[in-house]
Amino acid sequence: MAALDKAEAAADAPAPTPRKEPIPDQLGHRARLREKFMRAGPAALHDYELLELVLFRAIPRRDVKPLAKRLLNAFGDFNHVVAAAPRRLAEVQGVGDAVVQELKIVEAAAHRFAQAQVLHRDAITSWEALETYCRQRMAHEPIEQFRILFLDRKNILVADEAQQVGTVDHVPVYPREVVKRALELNASAIILVHNHPSGDPTPSDADVDMTGRIQRACAAVGIAVHDHIVVGKDRVASFHAMGLID
Repeated sequence: MAALDKAEAAADAPAPTPRKEPIPDQLGHRARLREKFMRAGPAALHDYELLELVLFRAIPRRDVKPLAKRLLNAFGDFNHVVAAAPRRLAEVQGVGDAVVQELKIVEAAAHRFAQAQVLHRDAITSWEALETYCRQRMAHEPIEQFRILFLDRKNILVADEAQQVGTVDHVPVYPREVVKRALELNASAIILVHNHPSGDPTPSDADVDMTGRIQRACAAVGIAVHDHIVVGKDRVASFHAMGLID
């Protein structure tokens, strides 16, 4: 009888209210931010707002503004966030695999688009676009990276390849390997590019010495070295413009 009374009481009790995920105006905020981006363009958005748009895809049901601001506090600006190494990104509270993946997709897309503006074009007549590409590709790299742009007889850029990755202030470069790859690609000329993570693109004595060794090795097989571009945070230094290369 007691069991029957308990069953009847349970039947009469009001049904529990289903729990809902707390998403206070998140859908509205996301819609407004997307509309602002499409109406006014990216220049109208703060870095944290642009970062929010990227994070929306990785985190569909949570306020991502706090995470966007934590990322900016950790790395400084939007570009540095996108360019940060996955290991460094994972150290920020709230960053998981999905966030890292979205940021790396954005970085890869930016590099691919910038490369398309210079690849298979005359590198000499498109010099401003070439410098822009080099800055975008390397200015925010946390360690030194050495790249080579390979040109054909008409100075058309036929390939852009990373040759070596080093440390925060040094990258090993081997002239023999540079020449070998240029011959494999049937290149008639090359442009050397590397970055200074310190932000200052002023060539070091080691940079000048290394460039001279590569020039001599290339000259032996008839390959010209048009320039060596050193990429800093906000500007580049050109060996040719500075009179450091023939």
